[in-house]
Amino acid sequence: MDEEISIINSNTRNERVRNFFVKNKSKIILILLAIIIVLIAAYSFDKYKTNQKIEISNKFNSTTLMHSDKNKESTIKNLVEIINKKDPTYSPLSLYFILDKKLISDRVKINEYFDLLIENTPLDKEINYLVIYKKALFNADQAQESDLLNILNPLINSKSVWRSHALYLMAEFFYSKDQKQKSKEFFNQIISLENPNSDIKLQAEKRLNRDLSD
Repeated sequence: MDEEISIINSNTRNERVRNFFVKNKSKIILILLAIIIVLIAAYSFDKYKTNQKIEISNKFNSTTLMHSDKNKESTIKNLVEIINKKDPTYSPLSLYFILDKKLISDRVKINEYFDLLIENTPLDKEINYLVIYKKALFNADQAQESDLLNILNPLINSKSVWRSHALYLMAEFFYSKDQKQKSKEFFNQIISLENPNSDIKLQAEKRLNRDLSD
């Protein structure tokens, strides 16, 4: 008797499953098609991004390797195009190459490229902080106190590995302006950090002992 009931229940379940699939056949087919389309789209997008990355990499490498005074304009054009691609690896490297080779003298334009990297390029947080620090270095010789602080504040208020560098830059900025008390305050901040850069801390200690001791 129990075996017969079990068989009946099993048949009933099978019938319900069969009826469900028959009744919802169209919906199930549409769902499967949607899943397949999403998978194909994801694969295609990933393939596109990979190919784009290879293309940008090849363009950067060929441009920098072939650079000379004779093709300066084409070098600038290619590197600016890469910066505008907002690639997290090669866009910063392109700007660094421009700065290293002094290819563009327009400071406004250079700062626009810095802002594009900082604000609109999907950089790793520490790389983003490094770009901010490099922007501050680029502007340090001409910037006003408030401008330099505005640039460096994200680093100064962070726990980034570049925080020590930012504090040191501000300390040296004030020292160069003969504002020794402000300079001393920033050097002391470096000393009091929990995990400062060891070289930066050593330089700060030397400056405090040699030039800013009471």
